[in-house]
Amino acid sequence: MEFIESFENPKISSKLHWHSEPKKWKIVKGQLQISPDPNTDFWQRTHYGFQADNGHFLYTNIQGNFVLETHVICDFSHQYDQAGLMVYVSDQCWVKTSVEFEPNESNKLGVVVTNHGYSDWSTQDVDDSFIDFKLRIIRNGSTYKVQYFQKGTDEWIQMRMFHLFDENEIKVGLYACSPKEAPFVAKFNYLKINETNSIQ
Repeated sequence: MEFIESFENPKISSKLHWHSEPKKWKIVKGQLQISPDPNTDFWQRTHYGFQADNGHFLYTNIQGNFVLETHVICDFSHQYDQAGLMVYVSDQCWVKTSVEFEPNESNKLGVVVTNHGYSDWSTQDVDDSFIDFKLRIIRNGSTYKVQYFQKGTDEWIQMRMFHLFDENEIKVGLYACSPKEAPFVAKFNYLKINETNSIQ
């Protein structure tokens, strides 16, 4: 089964729901535009010590294997601004992948995996021009793969493979956060989910 939200209608599909709906969001010409509230994030304990579960996450419930994909364009403003894809089991178990803004150094293209209430963060430096990109999360059982596709390239590039201690039904979708200040705008051109029995 395939689900595509192309944001062509003024209302979001009834299959999608908000975890911490942002105060400011709108659909403009086939694009979902989210302006995250300040002090929003997803993180659990590791290194920094703090816990946050108030980021903006637009999701649907799913069972089985899938390919989750989006195309996002970010108008970054403040340190740690981020937007991308998320798979969410609970506040103690989830994954997010995004580009995170660093105003005085290279931006971070990365993946945060959270298991048993502790987050880790794998990153690679990307140029400041890396603000228009596609992300994909692939699930095969409890194994996940994250890939990115930069504008102007012709292939999906693997960022990480990992395990989530997940459950049968999980939440999948797109997300955006502003851990420090606002405003910042994340523009999503679509959300696509392909459900399959097995994925190679």
